[in-house]
Amino acid sequence: MVSQKITIHNPQGLHMRPAGVFAKAMAKFACNVNIIHNGTKTNGKSLLNIIGACIKCGAEVEIECDGADEAEALKTAIELIESGLGE
Repeated sequence: MVSQKITIHNPQGLHMRPAGVFAKAMAKFACNVNIIHNGTKTNGKSLLNIIGACIKCGAEVEIECDGADEAEALKTAIELIESGLGE
């Protein structure tokens, strides 16, 4: 298992569009991907779960990947968040 903390910089947080970009990118990996926010684990491959987590701008989250391609998944997740998830 690998994990890394990162701050969300999207002005509207993880709303529909950026959450969709993230979930779609993570679905390509075999490993489990979780977003930990305020002590709650959210499935990083589920658009509805990400939206339901209500992750706002400035929130610090931890991306946790566990499985065969965990290192590549974590790298991709961090790059996506740092790039603004298409916004």
